[in-house]
Amino acid sequence: MAAFSAPLLSFNTSREWSLDPLFDNFSDPEDYWKMVRKQFPLKEGQTYFNNGTMGPTPGYVLDTMINHMLHYNKEAATIDYKDGSGPELLSGYFPYVELREKLAKIINCDHKEISLTQNATFGMNFVGMGLDLKEGDELLNTDQEHGGGFGAWQTLAKRKGCVYKQAKMPVPANDPQEIVDAIFKQVTPKTRVIAVPHIVSVYGVVMPVKEICTEARRRGIFTVLDGAQCVGHVDVDVKAIGCDAYYSSLHKWMLSPAGSGLLYISKDVVSDIWTTLASYQWDNQEDHGFRLMQYGTGNAALIAGYDASVDFFNSIGKERWLGRIKELGAYLREGLKEIPHVTISSSTNEKMAAGITTYAVKGLTGPELQKTLWERERLQPRSVGNELMRHSVHIYNSKEEIDRALKVIRDLG
Repeated sequence: MAAFSAPLLSFNTSREWSLDPLFDNFSDPEDYWKMVRKQFPLKEGQTYFNNGTMGPTPGYVLDTMINHMLHYNKEAATIDYKDGSGPELLSGYFPYVELREKLAKIINCDHKEISLTQNATFGMNFVGMGLDLKEGDELLNTDQEHGGGFGAWQTLAKRKGCVYKQAKMPVPANDPQEIVDAIFKQVTPKTRVIAVPHIVSVYGVVMPVKEICTEARRRGIFTVLDGAQCVGHVDVDVKAIGCDAYYSSLHKWMLSPAGSGLLYISKDVVSDIWTTLASYQWDNQEDHGFRLMQYGTGNAALIAGYDASVDFFNSIGKERWLGRIKELGAYLREGLKEIPHVTISSSTNEKMAAGITTYAVKGLTGPELQKTLWERERLQPRSVGNELMRHSVHIYNSKEEIDRALKVIRDLG
């Protein structure tokens, strides 16, 4: 695309970031991941373990965004807005087919089923506000939703007189059937929507979403999955899952710049979803994904960075990327299991776990543990609530960093 064709203007004066090293071969896999770590402008001697909140952006992606902004501001007078000879100046008016096609391959759908949004919360609201709901319709969440997973449904219940319900989830969750049973225990003939997380934000539990969606479809219930923690974290195949809608925030596990969201709505149901934000394409019946991404003038450099982050992901490869997250997550959990004064709240069923592990250390609050890890070893996971520590691992982390965290925790006993 023209938006990405300008000469590179690197924010890092000592180097230019590139995708080329990601294709290098190493006899030792750990050497490959050490090289990957160098693709991030993270400070040496500090370890970031909070990817569940925000992923650090690779240098290549930052370069692409800054390049776009600098080129436009330098060459503003030479750019013809209409003829497409320069960077696209406004992000809210274009279909971005190339980027949507890349994302469609990652989650297995047609690109016209994908809308580019700002984040998962946008996706939830576009679906919720677009549905024709009426008084008495039941809307079902779980009791482990993020605010970006429940806010729209509670709003609609108050606004339209719908009935809002929550299914109580087990903690820890180690049996998929127990989750399915808890959800459908709350279902009645009036249940119109089941909206649940694919991965629970606090505990990192990978939910049995295929089983949930299969049963919901049998009963004629619309399914919406909160995938904020999922794309770039676990394999997401929306066709295999069978959901009606799926949304995600790619600033987490895809390491995209903040403001990079994705909304999928199946072509089988999308014509029934009203446009929430309307502009020129509000009634586009040929490309519903484009219809649902009408948000006016936005940051075109952000879209350039979004596209670059997908290229970064594809350069490493989905299987290798997701496999490394799973490997490090399992390594952390195995270490925590051996420490007597640790209680794990996440699933210890490895089929229901990935890169997030939530736990407590006896005698310390979550904030106290976070402070201790930072002061002793410059390790930065994130406390949640008063008791728990949510510990995320990603491709830029190493087993040595996890070992240092485990040693601090072990020494606290």
